[in-house]
Amino acid sequence: MSTKKQPAWLEDAVFYEIYPQSFNDTNADGIGDIPGITEKLDYIRELGCTAIWINPCFDSPFGDAGYDVSDYYKVAPRYGTNEDLRRLFEEAHRRGMHILLDLVPGHTSVEHPWFRESLRAEKNAYTDRYIWTDSIWEEPAGYGSLRGISDRDGSCVVNFFSHQPALNYGFYKPERPWQQSMDSEGALATREEMKNVMRFWLSMGCDGFRVDMAGSLVKNDDNAKGTILLWQDIRRFLDEEFPDAAMVAEWGEPDKSLQGGFHMDFLLHFGPSHYNDLFRCENPYFAGNGDASEFVAKYIESYEKSERKGLICIPSGNHDMDRLARAVHGDKRKIAFAFLLSMPGAPFIYYGDEIGMRYVEGLTSVEGGYSRTGSRSPMQWDKSVNAGFSTAPKTMLYTKQDESADRPDAASQMSDENSLRSEIKRLIAVRKTHRALQSRGEIEFVYVGKSAYPLSYVRTCDNEKILVILNPSDSEAAFPCDLSLGECIYRFGGRISANAGMVTIPANSACYVEIK
Repeated sequence: MSTKKQPAWLEDAVFYEIYPQSFNDTNADGIGDIPGITEKLDYIRELGCTAIWINPCFDSPFGDAGYDVSDYYKVAPRYGTNEDLRRLFEEAHRRGMHILLDLVPGHTSVEHPWFRESLRAEKNAYTDRYIWTDSIWEEPAGYGSLRGISDRDGSCVVNFFSHQPALNYGFYKPERPWQQSMDSEGALATREEMKNVMRFWLSMGCDGFRVDMAGSLVKNDDNAKGTILLWQDIRRFLDEEFPDAAMVAEWGEPDKSLQGGFHMDFLLHFGPSHYNDLFRCENPYFAGNGDASEFVAKYIESYEKSERKGLICIPSGNHDMDRLARAVHGDKRKIAFAFLLSMPGAPFIYYGDEIGMRYVEGLTSVEGGYSRTGSRSPMQWDKSVNAGFSTAPKTMLYTKQDESADRPDAASQMSDENSLRSEIKRLIAVRKTHRALQSRGEIEFVYVGKSAYPLSYVRTCDNEKILVILNPSDSEAAFPCDLSLGECIYRFGGRISANAGMVTIPANSACYVEIK
């Protein structure tokens, strides 16, 4: 495991994820922008969030909402300028906040100048910037590809959509003549250029990166050995030039990402994590009639593999999944956040989840969103035109808004002490005042049963121990517990009772209790 030092500000960081297209439009074009984020920094800080992750804001044809970059060194003009982004960094720092940009190192847009040059039949500096077979008649086995689009002979590997050609970081085990090694000239040139991209934004004031598909860069890479080596090399560069830069991976395997030099890893909604069992399935646990046992088993496995570091980030949601509010309703959302804000790793709150924004049903895909589009609707700030997101005509909005008469909005919830947002603000404040509840506090699960309630665990840091008990079901629940309970430091719903080695918690309740 890497011995990297974690930036101090990450210790108690609570992140707010911003999808810039949909957050706040200051120039009435129907699309959010960088000045709009700057304008709302005080709102984010007032909630209690200390850091922000911004989805890709670089120049792009937006075939995949900005995850198809055409210039890593330029803010997309629809969002503003590089100077606007610099000003955002400065204003965040002035408030004691930090900003992570979304780095997409695995692929670019077909419109990127690097790719345009790589299309040429004549060999040039960018011929090997992407992964090409030697013949148009050979498709790369196991990968999608672009074929027949230029005079160059060969098929180009794509990472996801057909307009996202894969950058070349080499193959850990080359098996075909066209599969270059990790130390080939082309693969090393790609790696060094990505360091230059990071260097550019970190020098401007960015505090680090959330890295898209971080575990996918090196190909033919069983157990990610090559990709770990690649990130360890980048870690050395960062330690030398930007030791305070924070790195969070979209990887989903913390034992690998932490070894590679990342500070934290995301729990993903795809793969084996069972994250969806909690919030997004036919019967989610936090909807009150589900099962958390497989999630806990997988979490413990990852926790032990990562040397009990616990640096596994659990988001409320993100731009790639259904809104939390689609399946978890009413006060059960407060109990879901009592979970999210008491687990190890930095919590990530997706914009609008703090007010219970809904998944907007039945939308036509926007910028490659497809089924994800309903989770990317404009932020609902108040009860003014377009919910305060934009003064543009409704037809110009990035995506259609929730048009329900009772749609939630931030202003209303800020003035209501019983709102979801107010509860989340209280939970963040409790987390900040108790180190045991923060990123590095250890966790031991006390009670988790198959399709059973409550869920209970102990968080520990130094001499502080806190028992968390969560019951989002509609029935009273009890579990055996012989711990000596002290003061209740947070409660939602009814009061717990302890008697004869059993602890009972009322329906739809959550509690944090100090252990003597």
